[in-house]
Amino acid sequence: MIQVRDMTVAYDGQPVFTNLSIQFVPGRITGIIGPNGAGKSTLIKGILGLIDRQSGAVTLNGSPISKQLKQVAYVEQRADLDLTFPINVFDTVLTGTYPNLGLFKVPGKPEKQAAMAALADVKLSEFAQRQIGELSGGQLQRVFIARAIVQNADVIILDEPFVGIDMKSEAEIVAILKQWQSQGKTVIVINHDLNKVTAYFDDLAVIDHGLVAFGKTEDVFTKENVATAFSGDLSTILFDEQEAAHG
Repeated sequence: MIQVRDMTVAYDGQPVFTNLSIQFVPGRITGIIGPNGAGKSTLIKGILGLIDRQSGAVTLNGSPISKQLKQVAYVEQRADLDLTFPINVFDTVLTGTYPNLGLFKVPGKPEKQAAMAALADVKLSEFAQRQIGELSGGQLQRVFIARAIVQNADVIILDEPFVGIDMKSEAEIVAILKQWQSQGKTVIVINHDLNKVTAYFDDLAVIDHGLVAFGKTEDVFTKENVATAFSGDLSTILFDEQEAAHG
């Protein structure tokens, strides 16, 4: 379990959120939603220590998460990646084995077999030697999912994995998320598409410069909470459409 207690993160002296507390439970897929600039990615980066926390503590199974980062696989937004870097698909996936290698060790036959198996899992075996910049958005996202598979971490965090990808790739990724869930892993997904929330997530965190609501998706994904975090207009459109569809 990831436990976040009283975390404050600020940029240029301006708090993004203050004293935020939340916990993420193994065996469940947790979605994080909120408007642009609400602090969703900041929350994740604060948890992982990628940005400084002004206050608060983050533990994984009771111990500081900073000492257990090899147990966390992080798939960042594609916009944050340098796609001109001269690395092919296979070698990208192979980097997922690095956290579990000893100092100065290089991947051997077992790691290379695991990388090929992970590419097969995401149905990209034939792209192994392709340079990553030549892939479509959906293919690229599946490569990073394969890298997370070979890391074999207890916690997987994905920052907007469904942005700009095709439906086939999205379905492939969701199937792997469900597989991780069935293995008892903790899966956390920042998500932008509010229409998919109830289909994809067991638990939901609604963020807007702080925690608007958190809990089981069916309890938290309400007209009121969406109106608070986003806007009343969006909430009305979204939930009136759902009511019409079920009516």
